[in-house]
Parts: sequence; structure tokens; C-alpha cells
Amino acid sequence: MFNNIYKNKTVIVTGHSGFKGSWLSIWLSTLGAKVIGVSNGIPSTPSNYIVSKVNDTLDDHRIDIRDTDSIKNLFKKSKPDFVFHLAAQSLVMPSYESPIDTFSTNALGTVSVLDALRTLNNKVVAVMITSDKAYDNVEWSWGYRETDRIGGKDPYSASKGMAELAIKSYVESFFSKPESNVTLGITRAGNVIGGGDWATNRIVADCMKAWSKNQIVDIRSPNATRPWQHVLEPLSGYLQLGQNLANHKKNHGQAYNFGPPANQNYTVRELINEMSNSWGNIRWNDSSKDSKHLSEAGLLKLNCDKALLDLNWEANLNFEQTVKMTVAWYKEFYENNQTSMSDYTISQISSYEGIAMNNGFSWTI
Repeated sequence: MFNNIYKNKTVIVTGHSGFKGSWLSIWLSTLGAKVIGVSNGIPSTPSNYIVSKVNDTLDDHRIDIRDTDSIKNLFKKSKPDFVFHLAAQSLVMPSYESPIDTFSTNALGTVSVLDALRTLNNKVVAVMITSDKAYDNVEWSWGYRETDRIGGKDPYSASKGMAELAIKSYVESFFSKPESNVTLGITRAGNVIGGGDWATNRIVADCMKAWSKNQIVDIRSPNATRPWQHVLEPLSGYLQLGQNLANHKKNHGQAYNFGPPANQNYTVRELINEMSNSWGNIRWNDSSKDSKHLSEAGLLKLNCDKALLDLNWEANLNFEQTVKMTVAWYKEFYENNQTSMSDYTISQISSYEGIAMNNGFSWTI
């Protein structure tokens, strides 16, 4: 599917214990990669990292991404062929509570990885994951393109914008020189959902936890619109970008959006209604008028034409498939009291690959 590009290759995944990082680590392992995970802890209880037994599939390292010396030592020792940088403080609401930690983790942590890449003596492909929140979101009705202005009104979004500036600086200052060993790409993805996300203040996680106990869940912004996509959609884009950069350097230093079609935005209310088709007997409360909430974007769309043109990448799941696959994972966990979701998680990756191939997108270069 990915031309065996990752088979027997050493791949570092920062943030491997997180939601997206754990899915990516599992997928890379199924592709035959030798995965090295870097993270400073497990971000939630429960977590996909634990229930899908990610630790059994890789070499685990507990390092704060801001610990520059330790990151450099690990990179020099392991000599990675690929690096996927996902380590971050990844939530908007906690960024208001701990802005300094958010800025230092997301901005300086990215610089730490960039500087470790700079010191490598071997050829390496780096895929730097930022966020669609890095755009200066004025909530227009059309999708943001990779050339649109970077900004960020809240600490999380601003920290991702800062990370983007740092990446651009390293590309221009160090990685564009003929002697550089680094080929690098940048990714910006929309809101992801999928099994194993138990982060705080996450709509799907909050609903699954509450409904599994037959409880009412409070929804703070039912009319907010998001480009919902299954976690495997952007991860397929990250893997495709890594393959593309390994085979061709013409897209070096470029940024790419990975998201659903621009007309596939749905409100939180519509997401809940769609989840009810697979879960049933749900209860929720609109809490938007009950208390004051910190600012969040109401509308955000991405234009992904560049990913299709340069990488032959396109989203494969429609909204209904995305929600059905997500809820099915949680039902397997909660209703069957699963202590290990490893096989089920791998089966969903396999199913996604099958859907993509049937759609004609094998992601070959």
C-alpha cells in the first residue's frame, strides 16, 4: 500500500502515547517499521496506548520533548529513517489554564526536534504535525489553503503558529542547504475522532464515557461546526507525505492540509445525532447558555486540493462511515468489557486500507 517504504525502517514517533500517535505507531508497526516512541507520559486514563497495547509493538522512551540534550542523544543513537513529530499539548481548553506549558511544549518542543534533526549525519525524512488551528481563523465559509495567513487567537492555536514559524526558519536556514540530510514536510489536519480518544473536553470521548454509564452528557457548543474526520484519514496523509518525501524532494518544506471535503462540515449536534444511530438511548444537555465558556472557533474548513494534486491523497470515509467506525470501537470496548483492543484496532486499520483501495487510492507514488 505504501510501496513497503516503511518496512524495516527505523521510525521515531514523538507523542506516541497520545491518541493520534498511538494509532500511527500501530499502523507503522503493521507496515513492518521499527518504531521508537518518545513521550513524557500517558495523557489520559483510560488510553488507547494502554488498551491497544502499543507498548508491545515498539521501543518506548519517556522523554520530555523540551529536553533538547536527551532528544538529540536519542536521535543520534537511533539514526532514524523517518521522524513523525506529534508530541504536543493538543487541547484548546487546557491551553487557557496552562499557557506557558502550552507555548513551551508546542513551540520550543518543536525546536528541540528540529535541532536534533539538524545534527544527524544520516538521511532522514521528517513529517512535522501542527494543526489546522494554526491558521488565523476568521471563520469564513470557504476552506483555508496552505498559503493563507498563520495566526491564532487562543494560546493553543498561537503555539501551533509559533511552531510553524520555527519549522520554516529551520527549513530556510539549515535544511535547504545542499549538505543537509533532512527532507521535511508539514501537515495541518482538522478535527479527528476515532476509538481510543479519552482526552478531556473532547465531544466523542465525553459522550462515550457518559452513555456507557447511561448518564447525561453536557454539550457546551452544539452549533459549532467542524470538519470531522476519522483519525486514520490524516494519518494516511502523514504516511503518504513521508513516502513522497523519501522518493522525491520537490515537495521539501511544503505544508499540506489533510481533512474531509470542504462541504463535509457538520455541527456538534449533527455529530451527536449520527452517533445515536449506532449507540442508541442517548441523553445530552445543551449547556451553552448555562455557563460562560472560553473562546472557541465556531467554523473552520480546510481546502485539501494541494494534497490531492501533489500526493494523490484524498479522504476515503464519508461522515456516516466516520461516525460508525468510531462508535463501533467504543462499543467493542465498553459493551464487551475488553481489556485488550489491539486486534480490533488493527482490524479497523485493515478495513480502512480496504476501503481506500476500493476507492482507487492506494497512495502509491
